[in-house]
Amino acid sequence: MNAVWDDPLVSRGMAAQFISRGKLFNAGHKLLGWKVAFGSQAAWERHGLKGPLIGFLTDRAVVGSGVTVSLSGWRKPVLEPEIAVHLGVDLPGGADRATASAAIAGLGPAFELADLVCPADDVERLLAGNINQRNIMLGLNDVTRAGGLVKGLSGRVLRNGIEVANTSDVQAVPGELIGIVRYVADMLAAFGETLRAGQVIITGSIVLPLSVEAGEEVEFRLDPIDSVSIRFA
Repeated sequence: MNAVWDDPLVSRGMAAQFISRGKLFNAGHKLLGWKVAFGSQAAWERHGLKGPLIGFLTDRAVVGSGVTVSLSGWRKPVLEPEIAVHLGVDLPGGADRATASAAIAGLGPAFELADLVCPADDVERLLAGNINQRNIMLGLNDVTRAGGLVKGLSGRVLRNGIEVANTSDVQAVPGELIGIVRYVADMLAAFGETLRAGQVIITGSIVLPLSVEAGEEVEFRLDPIDSVSIRFA
């Protein structure tokens, strides 16, 4: 059965994404890692795909916890509370489950901030625009969670101090973390890339993404690891 990267729309979109990434590298940006979109089977099937999509993260997209981000000029800002997987060793495509698990050096909370300017049903354009990625926020990397250990983790999201989401199954929406890592390694390999030690994968929102607006503050608590928070102006 064909994989998602065999889809001509995906192939062309990834080629365009790599060109834009190269321009950023030439301007001094450094590769931080990768993001996953449409992680659940229901999500990627809804868009006629054979699997999730991936985009890239750079060091200049990083913002610190507690910062205020201006949404001036944004069209449809969305915030996603996610689990960040930190890679400890290189992981080539085709790795088995045990090898992928061993490559995970730790887990931590993350926020991704996106501006939904590219429609989700235009796969080629969406990939070319790096899946609407704008900013990323990373919390502590808990090395006791090496191997992708999620037992005992829970996620809470608070908007302006009021809880709006709570889950004790942090893999229910985005999917199983080790499987995601293997998938990202395979998809990158299909386009001549390799997951590298020190890179981060943000694995998809653990709850429904939040539409946000100026004047709000959102906090994501990935217990018992750490929390991250962001304000909007």
